[in-house]
Amino acid sequence: FRAGYKKLHFKDEIILLKGARVFAFEQIDQLLEQKKHRTLLDVDLKAIENNLKIYQQQLLSGTKIMVMVKAFAYGSGSFEIARLLTHHKVDYLAVAYADEGIELRKAGIKLPIMVMNADESAFEEIIEHTLEPVLYSVGLTNTFALFLHKQGIQQYPVHVEVETGMNRLGLSELELPVLLEFVKNDVFKIQSLFSHLVGSEDPLFDVFTKQQADHFMVMSNKVQQIVSYPILRHIANTSAISRHPLLQMDMVRLGIGLYGIDNHRPGLTEVSTLRSTVAQIKKLKKGETVGYGRRGVLTQDSVIATIRIGYADGYPRSLSNGVGKIWVNGKLAPIVGSICMDMTMVDLTGIPGVQEGDDVIVFGKELSVTQVAKWANTIPYEILTGVSQRVKRIYYAE
Repeated sequence: FRAGYKKLHFKDEIILLKGARVFAFEQIDQLLEQKKHRTLLDVDLKAIENNLKIYQQQLLSGTKIMVMVKAFAYGSGSFEIARLLTHHKVDYLAVAYADEGIELRKAGIKLPIMVMNADESAFEEIIEHTLEPVLYSVGLTNTFALFLHKQGIQQYPVHVEVETGMNRLGLSELELPVLLEFVKNDVFKIQSLFSHLVGSEDPLFDVFTKQQADHFMVMSNKVQQIVSYPILRHIANTSAISRHPLLQMDMVRLGIGLYGIDNHRPGLTEVSTLRSTVAQIKKLKKGETVGYGRRGVLTQDSVIATIRIGYADGYPRSLSNGVGKIWVNGKLAPIVGSICMDMTMVDLTGIPGVQEGDDVIVFGKELSVTQVAKWANTIPYEILTGVSQRVKRIYYAE
């Protein structure tokens, strides 16, 4: 097929490729794709499913699970991940902003969706799409209550974030009476009450984690005493599910662990592979320079490849000039010179057999995103969520 496909002509057709994995039909898939950009993010849906099961198996009986699909599901694609989670019976989804929740509703996702950063401009669409906002301040609580009153709506489902030490968003203990007054008047129905742990992954902060949990229980008990129906309480994030099982409470919030990043939970698989291709290969002499500002100075005769990825794709410029590496033909090729907007140059010297058009791995099974993040002096969250929207996502399950 590869030898003769250019003689074939397709237009407005659907093509089914079916065959055993051993036949490597993805090579046909790559030939038939309409490629606008040859940097791709492969997302392994089976790995997501397996990671989810690993955490579900750690939950105590009756503990629900909320999965974070904010920030385009950590770069993996919100709808596709949400659809998978629906099939596997998670209890809640969480997004950062109303726009993310609206897109999921338009795509047919019916799971309850918590919106963590609701604002007044989104109230109407939040109600239209049955999203559940988080109330985290007195101002937001008053404003949303007034909006509901004007709409003649009572007992609208909300979530309440309380402050226990993150000092980011959240109602303080002294501010709770404002919220409870509206609850008494049937303006809100509290679906859950939660807070954020600041260092659940680090043993150095275990004492503070316990203090946060104790403070949270005091505040949540005050709310529960006023409310006649049971409220879901949750404070455990990914690392707390693994390190602090006693803090599972009524529900846990699974985030980065779903995507295979959790040093405290063995058996996880990183779900994403960012790959690109070699655009050109050059043979350069000792003393020549590579890239902007002549930052890449060659200390020997070298073979330099230009890769179709740059900082506009989300590849951090901090990896420039030998800090980062790309997996090429089974070996790590160091970056030479400054990473450009759309291109990155690597040194292939000592890596035989590479040809123009060959695939390379930016991160994936061969080169962990955690390692790339260490080179970039950041965290895996930033690398994953930074992958540009212009990078095509491809979903597969083996």
